[in-house]
Formats: sequence, C-alpha cells, structure tokens
Amino acid sequence: MTAAPKSFFVKWIALICLVIAASFAAGVKPAMAQNDTSGVTFTSIPTAADSLAMRKKAQQAQVAKQKATISAPAAEKPKSLWQIFIAGFLGGLAAVIMPCIYPLLPLTVSFFTKKAGSRAKGIGQSLLYGLSIIIIYVGLGLIISGLFGSDALNALATNGIFNIFFFLLLVVFGISFLGAFEITLPSSLGNKLDANADKGGIAGIFFMAATLVVVSFSCTGPIIGTLLVEAASKGDRLGPAVGMLGFSAALALPFTAFALFPSALKSLPKSGGWLNTVKVCLGFLEIAFALKFLSNVDLAYHWNWFNRDIFLSIWISLGMLLGLYLLGKIKFSHDSDVGYVSVTRFFMAILVFAFTIYMIPGLWGAPLKPLSAFLPPMATQEFDLSQVPGGASAAEVAVKTSSLEKKYAANYTRIATRGLDAWYDYDQALQVSKELHKPIMIDFTGFNCVNCRQMEADVWTDSRVFNHLKNDYILLQLVVDDKAELQPSEQFTSTYSGKRITTLGGKWSDLEASRFNANSQPFYVLLDSDGNMLTDKNGVTIPPSPANYNVESYLKFLESGITAYQSAQQAKK
Repeated sequence: MTAAPKSFFVKWIALICLVIAASFAAGVKPAMAQNDTSGVTFTSIPTAADSLAMRKKAQQAQVAKQKATISAPAAEKPKSLWQIFIAGFLGGLAAVIMPCIYPLLPLTVSFFTKKAGSRAKGIGQSLLYGLSIIIIYVGLGLIISGLFGSDALNALATNGIFNIFFFLLLVVFGISFLGAFEITLPSSLGNKLDANADKGGIAGIFFMAATLVVVSFSCTGPIIGTLLVEAASKGDRLGPAVGMLGFSAALALPFTAFALFPSALKSLPKSGGWLNTVKVCLGFLEIAFALKFLSNVDLAYHWNWFNRDIFLSIWISLGMLLGLYLLGKIKFSHDSDVGYVSVTRFFMAILVFAFTIYMIPGLWGAPLKPLSAFLPPMATQEFDLSQVPGGASAAEVAVKTSSLEKKYAANYTRIATRGLDAWYDYDQALQVSKELHKPIMIDFTGFNCVNCRQMEADVWTDSRVFNHLKNDYILLQLVVDDKAELQPSEQFTSTYSGKRITTLGGKWSDLEASRFNANSQPFYVLLDSDGNMLTDKNGVTIPPSPANYNVESYLKFLESGITAYQSAQQAKK
C-alpha cells in the first residue's frame, strides 16, 4: 500500500477519542499447481539434457531480472509502521485519561519535584521515569516481535483460530471496560515491584515505572491488547514494537510535561465520574472493532453467514446505545448519577448519533465509501437497492466474454465487484486473453485486505476506471488468503520459499512472491496474452502498481497497459 487509507471511519474514531479526552478533561476445486514460466522464451536444443539445463538457466535469469527491476512498494512498510505508531500514540493518549492513570499524574509529579530537592533534579528524574515507561512497553513489543517472525505475523491476518481468538479477546476487553469485571495482573507482582521502587536511584525509578505499568493494567491492558492484535496482523516484524513505542511515548509525555511545568497541574480537572465515562466509551469501540476479526474468518473460510447487513446492524445498534449512554439514558455499575446532560456530553451524543445515522442507508445498499475498508464486501449485501458504477443496471453490463466455465467462481461471489467479469485462474485468464485479444490485469487481492476493498470502492467505481476494467482488460483476481484446500495431487513444494503449498490462496501468494517479488495486496500487474509483462514503446516494463487512491494516476497506469498491448498487437500484424 502506498499510503495509509484516508478512512473517514478512522477520523471519526480518532475524533471521538480526542473529543472525550479534551472535553471531559477541561478514542472447489483448485487447479493443478505449476511453476510459472510464461515470461521465459525457450530455445530448442538437440538433446533433452541440454534443453533442461537451458530451460532452468533461462528461468533463473528471468526471475533474477524481475527481482532487480520489480519490488514491493518501497513506501509500504514505512507508511504501515507510521500508521501503527499513530494508532499506538492515540491509544496512549486515551490511556492517560483512564481511571487507573489519570489520578496518578499529580501524585507522581509532586513526588519527584519534592523528593528531588531541586527543580532540575526533579525534571531529570521525571524524564528518566518517562524513559523507563517507554523501555518497558517497547520491550514488550520486541518480545512479541521476536516470538512471531514476519511470516507468522502475516498469517495471523487470515488464520481462523487466531481471528476467533482475537474476536473473543476484544469482546472480553470491551465488556471489561463496560464495568462487568476488571482484568488485573497478580497483586504479588505489583507488591514486589513497589518494594524495589523504594531502593532509590535509577533502579528505583525504573521499578516505579514498572509498578505503574502493572497497577494500571486493568485500564491499559485492553488498549494494549487491541493495539498488539492490530499491529501483529499487519504482517510487519516491527509492528508490535512500533505500536508500543507510540503508546508509551503518549503515556510518558504528560508525566514529563507536568514535571517541566508543575504549575499546569492546577489546571487539570479533578478526578470523577467522567473518567469512567471515557472507559465505557472505549468499551463500545472495542466491541465494534472486534467484529472485523469475525468478518475476516467468515470470508476466508467461506462460512457465508456474516453479511454486510448484519455487520452494519450491529454497528448501528452500538452507535445508538453509545449515544443514549452519553445522554444519561443508560447507566452501568460504576457510573455516577447524571443529574443533567452537560454541553460536552450533548455534543458528543450529536457526534455519535450523526455517525450512526450516516450508516443506516448502508442497510439498503448505500456504498458508504469512507467505511468500505472495514465493512464486509458489497457483494455480501442481501438487500441492495443500488446500481452498478456508472448508473447502469445489472442487465446493462453484459459484454463480450468467453464461453469457458470459470474456475473457482463460487468461492468469490462475496467479494465480486458488480458489473465486472473477473476470472480467478491464471492459466484460464491467459486462454481468455488470447480468445478476446485483451491484455490481462492481475489483481492480487485478499478476503481480508482492507486496502483492496477501499480501492474497489473509491477508485474502481470511477466511470473511466470501471469501463477500462470492464471493456479493455481480462480481470484476473487471485485471492492470496483463500483457505480452500488443493487436492493432494495438486499440492507442491515452492521452489521460491521451500514451503509446502496446500491451499489455493497459498498458490497465488507463491506466484506473487516468486515472480514479482512482492507480498502486499492489492498488487496490480499488467500482462500480455502470453503472460509477459507489458512494456512501453521504449521497451521498458510497465511496473506493477500497489494501492493507488489517486484516480488519475491509476487511470494512467491502466491506459499505459492498453496502449502497450495494442502497439504489440499491431507490430505482430
């Protein structure tokens, strides 16, 4: 992905968390697997042995050339890590105003400023205290990163057991925030750390920070757990550590800042019922976020029961309940009595109800583009009054196509883009391309690829892009996280990774990695009818495109492939 999705949903969530903080303080059947050598030209050799040697040498040269000229998007990892860092930082800011931490701010800062004897020494100790918090949390992130390699982290995104576990975990976290129970670490651990904190010196300050981490776990644990789940499922080895860096930096910031400016402590609002309100609001968000993991499993394993309508219905219900809670119409066990609705709660309720009302048309098929990256695909919508892109009805989108029976089509009805005649098998797409004289666009995609859904909702729906995909290309969608098992006779050991490929998605993932040296989705590749990458008039290979939310840029990419294909066809005549 070239850029973090500019999701309206993320903005709403961030705005809700920040407003809460600021306001209350003033969050089938698979095909036979085979090695792809379509881009290699073989020369006839008199002997079979020489022919085999030459073929292997040519294939190795082709792969080496592709690896030298084609790589996964350079900006993908930094953008992804920045996204994780920002999410961690926002989580840390939310943690600061939780009931387990907020009351400790003035106590901790006053402790350092009074015990140090001088302001300069007090500032130094507070800085060391904040640094210790960062070291502890980043250390936790590094442990998670070390336990899971990048391949294992990437597998978490579509692994059924892990996704169900994450779903249940986040629901438990959400229920905990609502006040049903508290998640705490053993009290003996906190007592032992607290005893070591009395030793003084650098070690004592470090153990003070460790004590804060332990005693505040009932508030920070769900936030940390959610963050680590999200960071781990990004598939980047450094994701958990970077997420913890953002979280701990935000958590340590106020302790250091108030040590620098202790007079600012007087402006802090007093602890009270508003702290629990923050906690409950985050509980609603935890439960809403958990549904995404359940949707992941439903798509990847073809359960076909968690549709877009159901997903939206639950989110709308949660939004309505949260709005009523902010108005004081719903009360949980730890809440204070709300004698009246403050201006702050009133405007927060408006924000929540507005977001909820925005989602309601989605029950009848409204695209809800800003939410498309998080919702189940539009094809899962049971009741849809909308039309295909460009205003044409479903009956008006028929185009000339092949009479071949599509392989695996039944697997992908829930992610199909309306109006587009996609294919799902590489060899079959080559055959159709030769039959219809059209270039191929491979769309390496996934059931659980949020950027893929956003590209389809925000870019593919542009009438010009849609018409090119519909009329000028053979669209080949290869779903890399499909868990459909290959027949035993079709399973193979990858010559690229050395791993045993047993699923249909694994087959396409291996193709993307071995031939195009990429493992990100979406990833778009333009091929001719022989499976060779298209080249421009100067003979330069048209590079694959990652997610590109700039419609004009993506349109230029598609048109360059059409021009290249047409020029090659004319040259053959």
